[in-house]
Amino acid sequence: MKPMSLQDSLFMVIEGRQQPMHVAGLHIYTPPAGAGEDHVQQIYQGWRKYVKAEKPFSQRPVLSMGQWGWEEDADFDVDHHLSHLALPRPGRIRELLMLVSRLHGALMDRSRPLWELHLIEGLADGRFALYVKIHHALIDGVTGIRLVASSLSHDPAEIKPPLWAQKHSQAAASRPARSLAAKVVDAVLTGRKIIPGLGSGLFDLLRTANPDDALALPFQAPPSLFNVGISGSRRFVAQSYSLTRMREIGKATGATVNDVTLAVCAGALRKYLMARDNLPEKPLIAMVPVSLHGETRKGGNQVAMMLANLATDVADPLDRLQRIVASTAAAKARLSGMVRVEKIAHAAMMLAPMLPDMITGRARKRPAFNLIISNVPGPTGTLYLNGARLDEAYPVSIPADFLALNITVSGYGDRLGFGFTACRRVVPALQRMVDHLDEAFAELESALAATRPRPAPKRTRRPVAGSALPETGTATPVDVGQVLRRRKLRKTPPS
Repeated sequence: MKPMSLQDSLFMVIEGRQQPMHVAGLHIYTPPAGAGEDHVQQIYQGWRKYVKAEKPFSQRPVLSMGQWGWEEDADFDVDHHLSHLALPRPGRIRELLMLVSRLHGALMDRSRPLWELHLIEGLADGRFALYVKIHHALIDGVTGIRLVASSLSHDPAEIKPPLWAQKHSQAAASRPARSLAAKVVDAVLTGRKIIPGLGSGLFDLLRTANPDDALALPFQAPPSLFNVGISGSRRFVAQSYSLTRMREIGKATGATVNDVTLAVCAGALRKYLMARDNLPEKPLIAMVPVSLHGETRKGGNQVAMMLANLATDVADPLDRLQRIVASTAAAKARLSGMVRVEKIAHAAMMLAPMLPDMITGRARKRPAFNLIISNVPGPTGTLYLNGARLDEAYPVSIPADFLALNITVSGYGDRLGFGFTACRRVVPALQRMVDHLDEAFAELESALAATRPRPAPKRTRRPVAGSALPETGTATPVDVGQVLRRRKLRKTPPS
């Protein structure tokens, strides 16, 4: 048995019927030219022939002497993990999202490897979908997207084995065994790095929030509609937007794409809560996972976190964006001097009171944060599955007790796919969130356009005897960043 890390084990410990701990991805494909009506059936039947799984898809969880770990599944059954489904007519995206919502709410069998793959046909426009569900103890979102992307091809003529039958990188599979001495040395070095992280996390946990400080702190979030106990039912909605569009907003305002993502989500959340007459006076706080895979080759979950003030109490979209920029900059500065293990320890200490608060119900009145908003990088080139072109890709994530809404964003090509996953009972009419997201985008772009100078009308001077040709007057360009800085300095009362 290979022991799980503490982070990975946590997802096994806190999982329950109301709180499944798996992440997923939804892909929508266009079949290749000339494909027959049985194209999806052919893929399904071809994949059923791969009866052996590679790591990590061959590993099932085991609990031994209080320690969770992984072992090879000696009785791997491909038909348990793979299914072929069809949508009811008329086969709209709405029907697809409803099916995904139901699939996502179901727990997986812990006696088998914790993953499922569903081929779904029947979309009215002839396309088909692939829904892949993998337990969070096995992989995190970044690793999951990389694994699924690596199973596809940039060549439409290439036919690859299915996801579970491919050999994956060392980071996704088990690492080779190490000597006891090497493990002891690692433990000592890790301990030295953990202690500073625990100390900094405890400091952030205990210190009093300063209203003038941009850094968001744990347990400063207001109670909200999202911070209640949840049921096991799920609702998933999705929408994609041009990455170029978001970059243009960021370039004009000095914000990163992640900042713009947070800003449009904040605008949508503000509108949704206002429509339900449930907008808190204080700003919502989002937990933003920070991937650490760039700092290690280890597998499993490699995630730290930062907190972002979403400024949902601010009516002006540009002021809201600038406050988000200040908040994320402060959070990044807080983490910048820490090594990987220190960042993980910092996050663990800040969130240590969360579990007892959830058990006692205190999290309803004193949430550590209001929701999770995650931005996961994805592949940039066009990908194919057995000749079918991948058109759209959306992440499906995890709501939890007292965190009833999760927003995860993932890139593919020049698009960003926004996936909203929520408890169906606690967050009703989730489809409206996509409408509000459209409105938030338009509102931010309109506000930005209003700060840009209008070109002055051309004026022609009549030539005087002996003068040169007529001259044309032009407007002097205005620095948008300077306009925004002036707007930031202006005191805007919260609305």
